[in-house]
Amino acid sequence: MALKAVDVSKTVSAGGIVFEALRRAIIEGELKDGDPLRQDEIARLFNTSRIPVREAITMLEQQGLVKTQRYKGAVVLGLSMTDAAEIFDFRCLVEAHVMRMAVPRMTPAVIEEARAICAAFSAADDPMQWGDLNRAFHATLYRSSALPFHLATLDNAMDRLDRYLRAQLLLTEGHGRANAEHLGILEACAKGDAESASVLTVAHIRGAHASLREHLSRIKAQFSSPPQP
Repeated sequence: MALKAVDVSKTVSAGGIVFEALRRAIIEGELKDGDPLRQDEIARLFNTSRIPVREAITMLEQQGLVKTQRYKGAVVLGLSMTDAAEIFDFRCLVEAHVMRMAVPRMTPAVIEEARAICAAFSAADDPMQWGDLNRAFHATLYRSSALPFHLATLDNAMDRLDRYLRAQLLLTEGHGRANAEHLGILEACAKGDAESASVLTVAHIRGAHASLREHLSRIKAQFSSPPQP
């Protein structure tokens, strides 16, 4: 299993540590859709009992990242195009509102922090960094909204999409496009133009959805096509 072993035998919050490690492995694609989460194996990796592992799997189920199947146990849950469309629609509604609330409250320090992350995203040549920097950029801007429930809900939604968006950025040349769109959003925020920042954010999300949909469609067609003679 593609997980780093961690000794949590003396840690009080063992379930939380196992949860974060599994969540990270799913988001970064180390654990693939349909991969089983074998409790005994995970417990050995973390030098703990099965109780924290069960707690971690329950939390992952609550976030929609795994599903417990009869006779199979817990497996990493895939994402259908219908599910993805609903999540992207949800993001458009919520992130537009969050951005409108955030822009009037943004300080110059927040703008500079977001600009530094944007520059790091542009310069990064390691695709594994792109997903983290993309989320950090948006989270930095949204933090000024003072809407913690909205942000926590968005974070859960992004967990469902993250591993697919990382692949989309890499395989569809989406990195350059995302960088240009980030710069446009950032400049609108710097000017205090909440409406433009909101509109650009929605367009950014819609564009990512369209690109991901095309990417998933190609994968589906590749695996469903009959072998060539």
